[in-house]
Amino acid sequence: MSILKRPSQWLMLAAMVLFTGLAYAHGMSEAEKQSIVDGGMLEYLWLGATHMLSGYDHLLFVFGIIFFLTNLRDIIKYISVFTLGHSVTLIFATFIGIQLNYFIIDAIIGLSVAYIGFANLDGFKKHFQIQPPNLLMMILLLGLIHGFGLSTRLQQLPLDQDNLLLSIIVFNLGIELGQILALSIMLFLLAGWRKLPSFQPFSLMSNYGLMFAGVLLFLMQMHGYSHVSNPDEFGFSSDNHYHEHLKMDAPTDVNGSRHNSIDK
Repeated sequence: MSILKRPSQWLMLAAMVLFTGLAYAHGMSEAEKQSIVDGGMLEYLWLGATHMLSGYDHLLFVFGIIFFLTNLRDIIKYISVFTLGHSVTLIFATFIGIQLNYFIIDAIIGLSVAYIGFANLDGFKKHFQIQPPNLLMMILLLGLIHGFGLSTRLQQLPLDQDNLLLSIIVFNLGIELGQILALSIMLFLLAGWRKLPSFQPFSLMSNYGLMFAGVLLFLMQMHGYSHVSNPDEFGFSSDNHYHEHLKMDAPTDVNGSRHNSIDK
């Protein structure tokens, strides 16, 4: 087996694991919600960190940002801009109670993942013969959108209204700690892989993979948007999936209610 085949096999395996979990990347279990009620600020910190570490879309976007960065100053600059963006909207939107559709926001976040892969492949010049938008400004803009995604999930929790701002800030601190941990692992693996002959084909596969994963995530979230109103219901079984389609196709009465002819 040649060395060039090994990265592709590992990438395929990682993709399989990733795509089976994408639909559950941000779900809040009832146990987690109850732990917030029973616990204190440390629970918000822990939940923020674990939420980032399980947020595949955010991690893929961060992976795309730092993929070709080797200078520590550039890494700090670009990650800081992304952190600023998602922190602003996470804190602001949660504090004043801006609630957006979960699926639509996550679908846009999926497109942001595809965008960073496309930008890394220099797609604007290759395919459109134009200069790409300023990457730093785009990361800031997309970071603001990622913050809305984080905020929609945080607002699912029974937040302490007496210490609302502090709770949001502690959750956001947990997000940043989780991001630092994930980022450290990514940088360590990339630094070692850059020294290998297989890095060039790996870089192509990885960024095409980002584009594919982003589009797939977009389609999954739009699919979820057309099926359910609660994002934690997404990922239902194939039998329930079939019944959802039958419900959608069922005729409605004069009051707009759907008649389901499925035998129970």
